[in-house]
Amino acid sequence: MARPSPYPLELRRRAVRMVAEVRPEYDTEWAAMKAVAQKLGIGTTETLREWVRQDQIDAGTRPGTTTEESAELKRLKKENAELKRANEILKAAASFFAAELDRPHTRS
Repeated sequence: MARPSPYPLELRRRAVRMVAEVRPEYDTEWAAMKAVAQKLGIGTTETLREWVRQDQIDAGTRPGTTTEESAELKRLKKENAELKRANEILKAAASFFAAELDRPHTRS
């Protein structure tokens, strides 16, 4: 399981906005990201690049899995695992009770 980000959501949003705002002042997008990352104290430029790319995906300007789709997939995988566990329990119970019904009963 991924650990939670040490950066608050608002900082991430602000950093992404800043990259878009200062991009024209730099030769490359990477240079703009590097400057913003340093200014905001973000550990690595790559971290900020990932945020920018995810924002582009969420906005529909870049192909990929949106944040909402990722959350839905995670929820469905968890639900699927729970259903599989419940199914295994039900199979075991059905097997147990079927064996009980097949066993000869003695009257006391």
